[in-house]
Amino acid sequence: MPLMGSLYVGNSGMQTSQNALNTTAHNLSNLDTTGYVRQQVQQSTKSYMTLAVNAKAITNQQTGLGVTYSRVKHIRDYFLDKSYRRESGRSMFYQVSAEVMSEVEDQLGEMNGEAFQNTLTDFWTSIQELTKDPSSSVTQGLFVQSAAEFVEKAQAVYGGLSAYQDNLNAQIKEQVEIINSYGQKLITLNEAIRGIETGGIESANDLRDARDQLLDELSQMVDIDFGEDIRGNVWVKIEGTDFIKGDRCFEIGLDVDENTGFYTPFWYENATYRTLANGKREYIIDGAEVFKLNKEISSNLNTDIGGLKAMLLARGDHRANYTDVADEKTYGNVSQSILMNIQAEFDQLIHNVAVKVNEILAAAAGVKQAEADVLAADGTVLVKKGEYFCENNVGGYMRKDDGSPIQMFTKVSSEGYRKVTGMVDVLDENGNPTGQQEEKEYWVYNEENQENPQDARETLYTIENLRVDAELMQKPSMLGFRLEDGSEDKATADSLKEAFMEEKYSLNPNVKKKASFVDYYDDLVAQVANSGYAFRSIYVNQEGTVDSVYAAREQVSGVSSDEELSNMIKFQNAYNASSRYINVLDEMLEHLLSTLGV
Repeated sequence: MPLMGSLYVGNSGMQTSQNALNTTAHNLSNLDTTGYVRQQVQQSTKSYMTLAVNAKAITNQQTGLGVTYSRVKHIRDYFLDKSYRRESGRSMFYQVSAEVMSEVEDQLGEMNGEAFQNTLTDFWTSIQELTKDPSSSVTQGLFVQSAAEFVEKAQAVYGGLSAYQDNLNAQIKEQVEIINSYGQKLITLNEAIRGIETGGIESANDLRDARDQLLDELSQMVDIDFGEDIRGNVWVKIEGTDFIKGDRCFEIGLDVDENTGFYTPFWYENATYRTLANGKREYIIDGAEVFKLNKEISSNLNTDIGGLKAMLLARGDHRANYTDVADEKTYGNVSQSILMNIQAEFDQLIHNVAVKVNEILAAAAGVKQAEADVLAADGTVLVKKGEYFCENNVGGYMRKDDGSPIQMFTKVSSEGYRKVTGMVDVLDENGNPTGQQEEKEYWVYNEENQENPQDARETLYTIENLRVDAELMQKPSMLGFRLEDGSEDKATADSLKEAFMEEKYSLNPNVKKKASFVDYYDDLVAQVANSGYAFRSIYVNQEGTVDSVYAAREQVSGVSSDEELSNMIKFQNAYNASSRYINVLDEMLEHLLSTLGV
């Protein structure tokens, strides 16, 4: 090989070592950079120079031109990435669920420094005191005041749960906006990477790291599938539907419920729409929802992945009440939602207490169920068969000033009783018409409309639609607890006590244990505590899995300072060796030219 040509060998060694040192320094400088993946130098020989071709020889006469810095390898493991992203998404699902349960525990356990349990106990105590001396104005006043506090604190707890629903709703909107922004960033990175790597000479490793970091963060919010096409573009699917494909990002839309204000993520591409007069689009999202929330939540089915899904499940789709746990069919609509489940079970307790107390007071006032239609003389139905009613009795026992039965708990949006009037036939002692007519007034109980409770909430005795009668609050002595003959009505007071002790209530259709009112609330709190413990346990275990997979991934792609320092010494020595090689050649050339005169 010519002596001058040998300089190429030394020069290539110095250039390659310098580039390798730059790569090593780049690794060290990004030691603590989130998402950075170590880069590895790959060297190869340069092309050979052919001096002569001899068919009889084993090989041609060739001389090498040194070493080249062929490429920088991006050290990643696709399967570890896939495993990490799936497990971190599952971990976020249970983290959100555990946080929601913790918030529910706070709402039930503490409220302005006083637990709701204390309010329920105070109400029970007031009833016990009432049974000792029913006709006392003091015990009656305590009974009414405790009932008012019971409703007030119950509404505060329910309001806190509803406010947290709204908080989750705002977080859902924020998460969807972040997901869409990540989609646009991924499209931009795809274009940048494609522009750099199109020539096949340079690798856009730092941009790839940024893209992979976005995928890591995206996987915590939603369940994703991902891959890379032959052009270097990453494609992404969310819940099995295309999100990033080629140079397009299929953004997620948000449909807003007019009644609740709750957001539902949906795919614009899969939804139909009609254009309104103002030019805006009204989307019909049936079948276009991003998440199928009616599926069973299971790790085996991989339906427990992503923080966004956990938020949607926890929030639910409406404010739940006792009608949602009326039977197994309705309970299926709220059973997977943490907040709706607790709202419905809690509202059921308040509803049962209110209705039971009202029933006992109504019975004392003479309210009864119609065994047949009560007709006016002209055939008009005044009271239908099966309805609860009583005759108007101004000044009667357990009656208000207008003669209507006293209700401890009344509805905010509608009346508990309606007054009906009609001319009826006067009957003799044998029940036969006398030919005369008289005007009759009845108070008819307004039944709750449970057939379609979402459209008739004003008819229900729910927490949101409940209050203690204002007139009774002003005059608790209206209760009296003295019969028309002047005797003390201890039987009604005892009935109130027995109602609190009766074990006939269960949390939901799936729970067979029956409990009294006080025990019911204890069971509700225990259920919340057990569910919270379960979610936290799963989350802790899942975090261990995530850490394990992350550690395995870091062993492959993480930067090791010891390894990089070792490489730095190696490449520095290689650089020095190439430099000395060139110096030797330089001295030889100088000796040949100046001393030997060649």
